Amino acid sequence: MGSIKIFTKRECPKCPAAKEIGDILQQKGQQVQYYDLETPQGLAEAAFYSVLSTPTILVEDEQERILAGWRGAVPTLQEIQGILRA
Repeated sequence: MGSIKIFTKRECPKCPAAKEIGDILQQKGQQVQYYDLETPQGLAEAAFYSVLSTPTILVEDEQERILAGWRGAVPTLQEIQGILRA
């Protein structure tokens, strides 16, 4: 099972919805990593993944290859779960 990376900022109006989806996935046993773009670690990780907008949600496989990504938008829980099952 891969992981999900969620990039957010405090002032972002869509970020609470992205965090909520991440919390639900974590409760279901999925590995979710959160990155705050207002911290040095968050900025470094965002630069590595070329994250330019928030929220950004990336779904990775076990080898850290990106399977799907949403930038500046929040997918539905079902969309993410569909990628994880594939």
